[in-house]
Amino acid sequence: MPNFVVIDEEFICDNCGYKVPKLGYSCRNHCPKCLHSKHVDKNPGDREEMCHGDLEPVGLETGKKGYVIVFKCKKCGMIRKNKVAEDDDMNLIIELSTKQY
Repeated sequence: MPNFVVIDEEFICDNCGYKVPKLGYSCRNHCPKCLHSKHVDKNPGDREEMCHGDLEPVGLETGKKGYVIVFKCKKCGMIRKNKVAEDDDMNLIIELSTKQY
């Protein structure tokens, strides 16, 4: 896998319109309010994916580094995963923990 490209920038969530601030301690890849993301990377931070579909949060896993959100692209069906951020909506995280994907 190519090197992880560090990108921590603010963006407007395509799903809910929230102005998502920089994370500050790691790379931001999803909206903390609705947990949706955008399918823009083939490898973390490379911005080489042409799909640009909505990555919908569909489940939650526990990994070595804590909780991980499982996303499924609404456009192409690809599964992606990303660590939960400190400011993510915990009610939505709890709700995700009850879903089977």
